[in-house]
Amino acid sequence: MDKNIKKTITNIYKTNLNVKKNEKVLVFTDNIDNKLKNIAKLIAKEGKAHTTKINYVEYAATGNHGAEPPESLWSNAFGENIVKILRKEKLLKSLLNKKVDKREIKKIEEIVKKFKREAVNIVIALSYYSTSHTKFRYLLTKICGTRYASMPLFDKSMLEGAMKVNWQEMAKRTKNMAQRINKTENIEIETPNGTYLSFSKKGRKAKADTGIITQKGSFSNLPAGEAFLSPLEGTANGRLVLEWAPTQKLKKPITIYVKNGRAVKIEGKDKYADYLKSKLSERAENANIAELGIGTNDKASRPDNILESEKILGTIHIALGDNSSFGGKVSTPFHQDFVFFKPTVTLVHKNGERRVMLRNGELLA
Repeated sequence: MDKNIKKTITNIYKTNLNVKKNEKVLVFTDNIDNKLKNIAKLIAKEGKAHTTKINYVEYAATGNHGAEPPESLWSNAFGENIVKILRKEKLLKSLLNKKVDKREIKKIEEIVKKFKREAVNIVIALSYYSTSHTKFRYLLTKICGTRYASMPLFDKSMLEGAMKVNWQEMAKRTKNMAQRINKTENIEIETPNGTYLSFSKKGRKAKADTGIITQKGSFSNLPAGEAFLSPLEGTANGRLVLEWAPTQKLKKPITIYVKNGRAVKIEGKDKYADYLKSKLSERAENANIAELGIGTNDKASRPDNILESEKILGTIHIALGDNSSFGGKVSTPFHQDFVFFKPTVTLVHKNGERRVMLRNGELLA
């Protein structure tokens, strides 16, 4: 193994996660991408030098970012007792389908809390389809205190690029950006390609994705680097002009028209437009404007992989679908981000004062 790659993987265990010898670590992936599986196996193998309790799991891909992983992974992460009780209480099926109500969620949380010591201490999630916006991740981090590194679509090149960032400097930059966002009430976005979106963030807090996952219950992407929040449902209006799908440049732009917090119309001749239309027709919740994120990683550069492209310093990304895991009210087995370049982001304060935070992708003081 290349020494630089080995060093970066070591840093995942030491710097990003601060793994202790007796901690239970779960590394998992799904079966859709052989290159990703090989990376997951490599990271799990290297983990044996840092903990005596490491478990590697593969499972059948879910088919959607934000869909709950299968029962088998729940058993490996939480332990058999929790899964057995959830099944006995007839909660497991609705939980896996993201069809639980507030009363059921409270009951599930109580069950998980009772057996939380059986859960793993650390998760390194290397599935193709993201588990970030799932109850699986939420219950592990919020109830069990698990430290969670989410790495969907991870690519070997990231070990030599975006993962080489100065973590402390980036964390400071990201936290400062989140603090600035949290002082405002409305946000307006424009890009040179014709994207325009405005929304309220009243009552919502921006969070900092820093890659430092050393505190109990902490959660971050790797590579990391974004300040993100869930817009207040029903308030977003404008249009999104997509030039990039999550893993490729579109042959022709796609325009998504947004009204009252929802994608209401999709125009474009690229085949990806048909995919989006089909996803929005599956469940009404999939049309929700779920997230705004602003990239803060100065080592990120790849535009063709959403895990990295959404972290590029000076970009923004906007997501459709689920936002229930980071302050929103919409739960659905779908969450898809889209990156936009050279944005101008204006923060509109309660008193009407307007401050430009990004201008054409340049971060302003």
